[in-house]
Amino acid sequence: MLDAVLQECRNTALIMGLIALIGLLLQKKSATDVISGTVKTVIGFMIFNVGSAWMSARVTEFTTLFNTGFGIQGVTTQVEVATGLALNTYGTEVAVVMVLGFIFNLLFAKFTKFKAIFLTGQHFLYFSCVLALVLIALGLPTMVVMILGGIILGFCGAALPTLCQPFMNKITGADNIAMGHFNCIGYAASGYIGKLFQKQAKRDEEKGEDVKNLPKFFELFRDFVFSVALFMVVLFYVATIACVATGNMDAVTTVISKSASTNDVWFIWPLIEGLQFAAGMSVLIYGVRQFIAEITAAFVAISEKYIPDSKPAVDCPAVFPFAPNAVMIGFIGSFAGGLVAMAAMVLLGSPVIMIPAAGICFFSGGTCGVFGHAYGGWRGALLASFLMGILLCALPLVLYPAFSALGIEGASFPNIDYNIVGSIIYGVGHLFGL
Repeated sequence: MLDAVLQECRNTALIMGLIALIGLLLQKKSATDVISGTVKTVIGFMIFNVGSAWMSARVTEFTTLFNTGFGIQGVTTQVEVATGLALNTYGTEVAVVMVLGFIFNLLFAKFTKFKAIFLTGQHFLYFSCVLALVLIALGLPTMVVMILGGIILGFCGAALPTLCQPFMNKITGADNIAMGHFNCIGYAASGYIGKLFQKQAKRDEEKGEDVKNLPKFFELFRDFVFSVALFMVVLFYVATIACVATGNMDAVTTVISKSASTNDVWFIWPLIEGLQFAAGMSVLIYGVRQFIAEITAAFVAISEKYIPDSKPAVDCPAVFPFAPNAVMIGFIGSFAGGLVAMAAMVLLGSPVIMIPAAGICFFSGGTCGVFGHAYGGWRGALLASFLMGILLCALPLVLYPAFSALGIEGASFPNIDYNIVGSIIYGVGHLFGL
């Protein structure tokens, strides 16, 4: 009976609005703020859906051409697209897992030694999708999916940032914030990799040879939207030219005729589509920030009042100002690692080829660079981001078959925490015959 009711409750935008409404009421906001915040949350989620649909269409076009041109099954490691696909089908489960995750995060921070309050709401959303999909793939009842998913999410939100804390203290010079980005295992590993070069980094610093002055050209990549646009334009050209070179011009013509682009010149179309993808991501990110802001604020207010010894876990760009050039090294290193992983999949005959995404390389890879740089200078930044770039691209292969069986195809969830935690849950579930 409950499953049947939940299957009908698929308007996730309204569910998010209800969550925001409860949070605003708990904060004892004025009637005006309650109405405004609730409406903004619903509209924010609708904006998210618009951006997600636009990006999904571009990814479908790219995947069609890439697979045709190279004769393989390519999948982008684009978490926003994968999240949109998951919410379209399992929106209720994901929303409830996310809210319960916030609640359990507060409880774990209150009653255990893990004191991080995870404030990066969009990552709670992404991880909620992964956990919900893994548990659904195991065939668990809907209520179990939501409650168990919320408990695991809450524990990870409180505990995983602890892995990064020694390096966060080193990077920031204080012990007042934690890392609120679900690549914590990768960041901690990057910090330890950096320690391998501690002596060389110290000598470089004494000689003034650390990463102080990168070429001006690399400053362009500090703009996330520019990085995504450039990366996707290149990918669209690679896929399109591969089709033309292999005699599959008909595939290019068919995709162009079905696209929303008004330009049907095949050698200009990839430029337009790459830029449109970046535009869609900008819309999506704006929507995420808007509908997450009101929900997160409620949990911040509760944690400040009832858990005074907690530590806010903030998004990864918070560490970028402490080593901006290391961010660029991390971006380049993780992208190179992703290409190596992709090439290995091709050479080993993998039925699915993961394609590194610019967003992951910039945010997760760049942060790996900062953590590797903390003790290891440029060597630590480069090696750490390169190795983590391989994992960011390769690890999604483990869970992709289970997700694709649920209809989540063409995109994946790349961050290391998602895949390690998700794979452990999936593996344990199979051990128990699920």
